[in-house]
Amino acid sequence: MGTAAGAGALRLPGLHGYAVEFSPYCPGRVACAAAQYYGMAGCGTLAVLEQNEAGVVLLRSFDWNDGLFDVTWSENNENVLITCSGDGSLQMWDMAKTKGPLQVYKEHTLEAYSVDWSQTRGEQLVVSGSWDQTAKLWDPAVGKSLCTFKGHEGVIYSTIWSPHIPGCFASASGDQTLRIWDVKTPGVKLVIPAHQAEVLSCDWCKYDENLLVTGAVDCSLKGWDLRNIRQPVFVLLGHTYAIRRVKFSPFHATILASCSYDFTVRFWDFSKPNPLLETVEHHTEFTCGLDLSLHNRGQV
Repeated sequence: MGTAAGAGALRLPGLHGYAVEFSPYCPGRVACAAAQYYGMAGCGTLAVLEQNEAGVVLLRSFDWNDGLFDVTWSENNENVLITCSGDGSLQMWDMAKTKGPLQVYKEHTLEAYSVDWSQTRGEQLVVSGSWDQTAKLWDPAVGKSLCTFKGHEGVIYSTIWSPHIPGCFASASGDQTLRIWDVKTPGVKLVIPAHQAEVLSCDWCKYDENLLVTGAVDCSLKGWDLRNIRQPVFVLLGHTYAIRRVKFSPFHATILASCSYDFTVRFWDFSKPNPLLETVEHHTEFTCGLDLSLHNRGQV
């Protein structure tokens, strides 16, 4: 998967990375949401990076007056991205413009920690999750949220659209649950008591609409089948500190990657008796962001 020989590095002095997302359009292009002082104070930067023959180069950067915690690419314009920040706002940026942001959506009352653009065709919807315990639904063309989803009893750390089911998203929370929502109905569809610890990340399998994975402060990854939530489909152990982000592979139904406050990135195949494929120790600090390229099979 990620061998050291193929690794490129770029340092962003004074900034700590929180999220990375590959462009769905341009192979080798990555957006990074970053913050000063571990997001506790100071400003934020959206950095767009590109890998070429010379290595990893900074293509564009935009500054915001609060830490940026997550980023998502538009699914209908290769130059547009949305970030979310510690002041509770979402920002829409256009790489073709020197100044930014194009638009600011300010409704969350505490840190906006997660943002995701729907991948199912026929809808342009964005979901955000916040420390105010709500998720909000947005149409980027409309200046205010379409709907607010309440039910979590703790901070929401992650909100991720289903790649299969239009209008369906999952959220992971400090209340130890994974929840499934449908934008057509205001209440929660399904509550999964996923861990006996804060759940920091979740993701949908790209090959099975009923399969999700969660990563938590208890250092474990768990797989969940929505048709039977009584026990997890798999449990993956090996990280030594809280798991910050988990992503399924776009190319393999049973492979996933996770990163952690233990400084490592780990690759897993939950179908194998020994599921841990590889542990990568490139970073010297908390590893918060992770993404797998849709274009290049081995690129992370």
